[in-house]
Amino acid sequence: MKSSQSESSLFATVERANRLKALPLAARMRPNSLSEFVGQQHFLGDGKLLRRLLMADRLGSVLFAGPPGTGKTTLAYLLARESRSTFKQLSAVSDGVKQLRDVLGEAKDRLSVSGMRTLLFIDEIHRFNKSQQDVLLPEVEQGVVILVGATTENPYFTINNALLSRSRVFSFEPLCEEDIKVLIRRAATDKERGLGRYKINLHEDALDYLAGVSDGDARRALSTLEIAILSSLPESETESAEASSDAAIEFTRELAAESVQRRIVSYDRDGDNHYDTISALIKSVRGSDPDASIYWLARMLEGGEEVRFLARRLIILASEDIGNADPAALPLAVACAQACEMIGMPECQLTLAQTVTYLACAPKSNACTMAIAAARDDIANQSILPVPRHLRDAHYQGAVALGHTGYQYAHDAPDAIVAQDYLGVDREYYTPSDRGFEAELTRRLEKIRPLLKTAKAPQEGHAGEENVPHNPEEDELSDSANNR
Repeated sequence: MKSSQSESSLFATVERANRLKALPLAARMRPNSLSEFVGQQHFLGDGKLLRRLLMADRLGSVLFAGPPGTGKTTLAYLLARESRSTFKQLSAVSDGVKQLRDVLGEAKDRLSVSGMRTLLFIDEIHRFNKSQQDVLLPEVEQGVVILVGATTENPYFTINNALLSRSRVFSFEPLCEEDIKVLIRRAATDKERGLGRYKINLHEDALDYLAGVSDGDARRALSTLEIAILSSLPESETESAEASSDAAIEFTRELAAESVQRRIVSYDRDGDNHYDTISALIKSVRGSDPDASIYWLARMLEGGEEVRFLARRLIILASEDIGNADPAALPLAVACAQACEMIGMPECQLTLAQTVTYLACAPKSNACTMAIAAARDDIANQSILPVPRHLRDAHYQGAVALGHTGYQYAHDAPDAIVAQDYLGVDREYYTPSDRGFEAELTRRLEKIRPLLKTAKAPQEGHAGEENVPHNPEEDELSDSANNR
C-alpha cells in the first residue's frame, strides 16, 4: 500500500515538473504572492484602493483594463488567493453562455454548501456581447461570484452599463523600465522557475535595451530573455536540467537585439491606441511641439495607420487650430493629402513629416473655429435673422417691387469698404488673434468695424403693402445697380 502511494506521489511530482518545464518563462515566473507582484502601485500600493479592499475583505467585482503583459491575469490569481476564494477562469474568446451558466451554477452551490465564494476571471471580457454580459448580472449583483474581467479595450466603450455600475474599474499602466529590469533579474537568478540553473552574466546596457524595447510588457521582456539564453546554450545542454558548462552566457546588448528581431509596435487601428495616438499628434501640433508631433506621426505610420486618415486630420487641424494666423497652412495640408494619394507609402511619409512639422511651427489661432461655433449657437438658440432687403437677390423682374433695393457696391467706395449694414443686428463673431497674419487682420478690422457700425439697415416692411406699382422696365434698369 505504502509502495503504491509512494509511486503515485512520485508520478504526480514528475507530472508537475513536466508541465512546469513546458510553460514559457513568463508563465513560470508568475508571482506567488502580492509581495512579489511588480507594478500598478497606483491602486495596489500601501493605502491604495485595491489594497484597502483586500485588507477589509470587501473585494467586489472588478474590471482590469490595460495593455498586454502588465499583470492582469497574474493579479486575478493572487486576488483569489488573498480573498480565500475558489479560482475559476473562462475566456470570452472560446467560451460562451453554456460555460458561463455552468460555472455560475457551481459557484452558487459552493457558496450554499461551504460558504466559499468563487472568483471568476474572464479574460478578454470585451469579446462577450451584451446578452452574454447580461448573464453575469444576477450572480454579480447577489455576490455569488467575485467577477474579475480583463480587457485590453476601453471598458467604458465595450462593457455594458449595467455591468460597469456593479464593478470597479482599475486601469493598468505599462510597467516602467525599472520594473521590467527587476523581473528580468529575478528570472535570470531563480533556479526553480526561472533560468537560474544557467550561469548568466547580465550586461547593464543589455538590460537597458530590453527594458526599453519591451514597451512595459513583462511577457515580451521575459520571452526575449528566454530565447536569448536558450539559443546560446551548447546543444548538449538544452534538454538537461542543470548546466554543465563552466562558461557564463554573456547576455549582451547585441544578443538582446538579435533575440528581439523586428520590434512589434503595439497599435490597434480600431481601438484605443488609434484614438489616443491621433489625439496626442493633434495636441502636440496644436501645442507647437514639432518633435513630439513627428514622434506620434512615426508611431502611427509604424503601426500601419491609414495614410488617408492622417492626411484628413491634418487638413481639419490646419483650419481648426491655425486658420488665418497662417493662411498657407490649409493649402499645404490639402497638397499633402493629394501628394499622399499620388505616391503612397513609404515615400509619402516625407510629405507627411514636412506638413506636420510646418503645422506645428506655424502661428496658432482658433478664431475661425470659435466664430463658426458662436454663430451656429446663435442660430440654434436665438431668433433667425431675416436677410436685409438690400442684400437680397435682385436678379429677377419684380425684385424692386418687393423692395430689394438700396445695395451699395463696395468697389465704388474708397478702400472698397462702404458703410452698410450686412446683418441687421450688432454682433461680432470673428475675433482674430494677434499672432501671424491675423495680427494684420486685427489692424484692418479696427478700421472696418467702426465704419460698418455707422450704417443702419433700410427700414423693413413689405413692399406689397405699400401698393408699389409693378414696372418691368424699372426692374430691368435696377438689376445692374443692385447686383454688380
